[in-house]
Amino acid sequence: MQPKPLLLVNIGQLLTLRSPARGPRRGASLSELGILEDAAVLCIGGKIVSVGKTKDALRDPWLKLKKNRKKIIEIDCRGRVVLPGFVDSHTHPVFANPRLVDFEKRIAGATYEEIAEAGGGIRSSIDGVRHASKTALTKKMAAVLLDLARHGTTTVEAKSGYGLSLESELKSLEAVRAAAREWPGTVVPTFLGAHVVPPEYRGHSGEYVDLICREMIPAVAKRKLAEFVDVFCDRGAFSSEETARIFAAAEEHKLAVRAHLGQLSETRLEPLLQYKPASLDHMDHVNEADLPALAKSDAVATFVPGANYFLGLSRYPNARQLIEAGVAVALATDYNPGSSPTLSMPMVMSLACTHMKVTPAEAIASATINGASALRLADRKGSIEAGKDADLAVFDVNDYHEIPYWFAANHCVTTIMNGVASGNLAL
Repeated sequence: MQPKPLLLVNIGQLLTLRSPARGPRRGASLSELGILEDAAVLCIGGKIVSVGKTKDALRDPWLKLKKNRKKIIEIDCRGRVVLPGFVDSHTHPVFANPRLVDFEKRIAGATYEEIAEAGGGIRSSIDGVRHASKTALTKKMAAVLLDLARHGTTTVEAKSGYGLSLESELKSLEAVRAAAREWPGTVVPTFLGAHVVPPEYRGHSGEYVDLICREMIPAVAKRKLAEFVDVFCDRGAFSSEETARIFAAAEEHKLAVRAHLGQLSETRLEPLLQYKPASLDHMDHVNEADLPALAKSDAVATFVPGANYFLGLSRYPNARQLIEAGVAVALATDYNPGSSPTLSMPMVMSLACTHMKVTPAEAIASATINGASALRLADRKGSIEAGKDADLAVFDVNDYHEIPYWFAANHCVTTIMNGVASGNLAL
């Protein structure tokens, strides 16, 4: 069914993120938010059709027709801030249970790698997913999507990666697809069979990589269950050489690639950039010599400071170094049960501002238009302009700086996903 026409009026600050340049924002352009005051947005058929001043919007010829005025839902924003819906380009939402034992061990002083070596970490989530039904995983995924929307997220990337067998990885991606069909927002599925080496292949990672390349990726591609293939390329997971093998298999099956990179240790980027990854995520450890090549590429460096916070790390990615080198950067929650159990993009933006010295304007762009670029959706998502999908978030604040300022608070009052509005102002 087509969503009803929407008219948002009396917007105090409208952050359009419009720009004549194409591609992700870099350097100084990351701070250009395209702000309009006393603004309005008209959405018809799930698309944005006009953006401008409230007085001009009310004169729109389409609105002057009585038959159209009766159809429209008008949302009075009462001076609030409206921005593009957040694009959360890195999440792990398909799991059965939280990892509370890991949480307790970390408080007692155990490191991420020590917990993993003792059987915790990613491997501890495997049994839950393998034994869960697709129905149970779908129900949990659906609840996550609703919570994401409450925080202003309208587009989300959703990874598998906690089953690590052919059957359970397919089941996880099928659960993502089933939940996505019931949510008005946009879900981008990613196959992460190369999360870690599962217990039954421990010490035989080459055999597991063979399984990923020869069975898992072809099955995922045949069923059209994913748009991307991801690899955790780091110490304790997969080597650069293994990652290249998996990327080549993805390429053969016409699936785009992305990677977890540089979270625990440094990996040189050039060998992997030849596969044109959409994004390289975490990026806590980066060799300065790789920055010129990264800046020239279309790959987006996606920071996930929620993981650094929850793991109790003192070191965060050097965002200023990458931004000043001309690298395109994005922000994402990394929502997962072990290292970043948060659904809040505003909280992630706050962490980026306070711990990584990203400005509020840069954080907004990183969480919207550059997140869309990290998913190769910038032609449809991430800015408020005619022709793009009607994805918007209304925040009960007077100035956009307040969104990251009020940390751990949710001031999103209405979210619009592909033209479907939910929240207080939409009632």
